[in-house]
Amino acid sequence: MTPTRIVCIRHGESTFNAAHRLTGRDPGHIDARLTERGLAQVAAARAGLHDIAFDLVVTSPLTRAIQTTKGIFSGHPAEPKILVEVLHRECQESSCDMGRAASVLAAEFPDVAVDHLPEIWWHAEGEPDADGIHVEPRTLFDARVADFRDWLAARRERTIAVVGHGTFFFHLTGVWLDNCETVELDLGTDRITRRA
Repeated sequence: MTPTRIVCIRHGESTFNAAHRLTGRDPGHIDARLTERGLAQVAAARAGLHDIAFDLVVTSPLTRAIQTTKGIFSGHPAEPKILVEVLHRECQESSCDMGRAASVLAAEFPDVAVDHLPEIWWHAEGEPDADGIHVEPRTLFDARVADFRDWLAARRERTIAVVGHGTFFFHLTGVWLDNCETVELDLGTDRITRRA
């Protein structure tokens, strides 16, 4: 069997990314959406990924990832299956990493199946910090990264796109990705290939 091709795609620029870059502070954007610049990045990424015959697209349930997924893969010639998966949501340290209820996502994105998600799918345990954020303990995050790697390795699809987040991808691949930048991961060798 040939090795699975995994293409990791970071979401486009979010309102959180833009505000944080200007101030260095958390702007309090719960489940941040894409900016106009982010949407333009998605359009450029769409062109660059058009000719890859993806079997599956796995997206984080955070809104910026769903928007990126829809922007890149709606009408993709390979017509890949789209699956929302919580294992590779972002490390929860900021307001933008806190999600919205599965029922709210279902109402906003009726063409994206989220009915398999629990209503609260993000980290919501323990006491929140002063900003009201339930910061995810590093041990839980590291376990999620390992579990997602195992999950990918067990998939039968041969070419998989993973739409997700900067910190998560850094811990999965060792590479920091800019918005809508991609990297290919070979789980068999842990070889990383940056895409042009």
